[in-house]
Amino acid sequence: MNRRTFSSVGLGASLGAMLPSLGGAQQKPDYSPAGLERELPSTNPGPKGCSDLPELPAPPSRVVSERLLPGFQARQIQTSGATINVLTKGTGKPLLLIHGHPETHLTWHKVAPALADQYTVVLPDLRGYGDSSKPAYSDRSRNYSFRAMAQDQVDVMRELGHTRFMVAGHDRGGRVAHRLCLDHPDAVEKVALLDVAPTLTMYNDTNKEFATKYVWWFLQIQPAPMPEHLIGLDPVYYLRDHLAVQGKTPGAISPEVMAEYIRCYCCLGTIRAMCEDYRAAAGIDLDDDRESDSSNTFIQAPLHALWGGKGTVGHLWNVLETWRAKSNNTVTGKPLPCGHLIPEEDPDGVLAEFRTFFGA
Repeated sequence: MNRRTFSSVGLGASLGAMLPSLGGAQQKPDYSPAGLERELPSTNPGPKGCSDLPELPAPPSRVVSERLLPGFQARQIQTSGATINVLTKGTGKPLLLIHGHPETHLTWHKVAPALADQYTVVLPDLRGYGDSSKPAYSDRSRNYSFRAMAQDQVDVMRELGHTRFMVAGHDRGGRVAHRLCLDHPDAVEKVALLDVAPTLTMYNDTNKEFATKYVWWFLQIQPAPMPEHLIGLDPVYYLRDHLAVQGKTPGAISPEVMAEYIRCYCCLGTIRAMCEDYRAAAGIDLDDDRESDSSNTFIQAPLHALWGGKGTVGHLWNVLETWRAKSNNTVTGKPLPCGHLIPEEDPDGVLAEFRTFFGA
C-alpha cells in the first residue's frame, strides 16, 4: 500500500485491512473518510490528506468561545513546565474539570455553564492539547507524564487562589486526576473519574479485545517518528475515526465543536504531544503507579466513577472494584447510557451526578 492509497482510505481502514476478521459478519458503520465526514461534520473542513501541517494551532476565535462557553474568561498561566490555557467562571467552591484525548476543554461545554452557577469552574487544556504549550520530546517522555500534568493542575489552581478543590477528569484527564490525588492528597477534596479504570490495571489486563478496540493505546506508544508521521498524513480522518469509534450518540459533537477539535489537533506540535502522552503512560507512568502501589499510596478523597454503559471500559472491567483497589475512601458510581464521550453524549446525566456528588 503506497502513501497515496493509505491517505485515501485513512489510518483506521488501513489498520483494519491488515488485521484478520475478529468475528462473524455484522453491519458496521461507514468509517470511510466520506462516511466519517457525514457523521462528524465540521464548520471548517481542516487540512486535506498529505498536507503540510503547521507547528501550532491557529489562534482560537473569541466569538466561538463565547458562544460555546458564555461568560468564561480565558487566560494563560505559566506552570513549572508549561503554559496552560485556562477558562474560568463562577464564584462558588472551586471545581477543576480536566478533558481527555483527543479533545480540549470544550469537552465540558455542555455542562460547564450550568456548573458555573454553583461553582468556580476551571477548564484547562492539558499541556500539549488545545491552546496550551507543547513541550518538546524528553527522556522517557517525562514532559508528558501524568505526574507533570498533575503538577500543572496544582500550579494553575494555586495561581487562581485555590489550594484545595474538587476535580473531575474524563479519559486522560481522569488519569491526570488519579495522579493528582496520589501526589497532592491535601489539594483534592473530592474526585470524579469518567470512563477510566486505573492505567496500570488496564495495561496489566490487556487482551486481544482491548488491544483491538483501543488501537491508539498501542499505535501512539511506538517510537517516534512513525506514529507521528502516520497520523500526520491525514489527521482529520484519524481524529474523526477515533471520536466515531468511541462515541455512541450520533450528533453529540456539533459541527462548531468539531471544527475546534480539528483546529487544535491538526498540527505537528499537538500530534507529537499526544504520542508522547501515550508513550509516557506506557512507560514512566506505569513505574510511578507501581511505586505508589508498593508504598501503599492510595487515593484519600471520596471518589465517584462514571462510565459509558455502551463503551469498552465498563464492558471489560468492573470499574468500581478497580478504583476501590486504589482508594482509602468511599468509591461510588454508575454507568450512564452512552459511549465514551460522556460529557458530550449525556450532559444531563453528568450534571445530575456531579450535583449530587460534589454538592453533598
